[in-house]
Amino acid sequence: MKLSKSKGPSKVEIPMAPMIDIVFQLLVFFMLNLKIIAPEGDFNINMPIGMAASSEPNQLPDLKVGLRANPDGSLAQLTFGGRNLGNDDAAFDRLNAEILKVIVKPGNPLTKDIEVEIDADFNVRYEYTIRAVSKCTGRLDPQTKRIVRYIEKVKFKPSKRPEAE
Repeated sequence: MKLSKSKGPSKVEIPMAPMIDIVFQLLVFFMLNLKIIAPEGDFNINMPIGMAASSEPNQLPDLKVGLRANPDGSLAQLTFGGRNLGNDDAAFDRLNAEILKVIVKPGNPLTKDIEVEIDADFNVRYEYTIRAVSKCTGRLDPQTKRIVRYIEKVKFKPSKRPEAE
């Protein structure tokens, strides 16, 4: 019997090129299937409080102030709760008096939760809007020369741009 000469253990080579191809294909597969989820927003939401067993008789109504403009931007009409207060300088004083009637007295604890909504026309001048905000939030006491606060919260209703003619 003749034995063949063996050269020893043969060298095993691992094919690296196909393994690298598979790794890249898996990487591309996972990248294409990745769904990026938008982060959730941090919203400040005030939820309504449940109704109490007995409703409060002293609840204040919503306060809505309207400012309507003439085509030149001057004040055409100042309204409070749908009532016309006029368009002169005294109209803002009447607005201040009407708000004082509603809140009964300055510093009323119920006024912390209410807010005034100002609905101003797109063309109304800013000076009228600022005057309305000033008269809604308080007045200057002539004796003490200090500001007497009525309402702290004011919001604006989004105004619409007038249609092009």
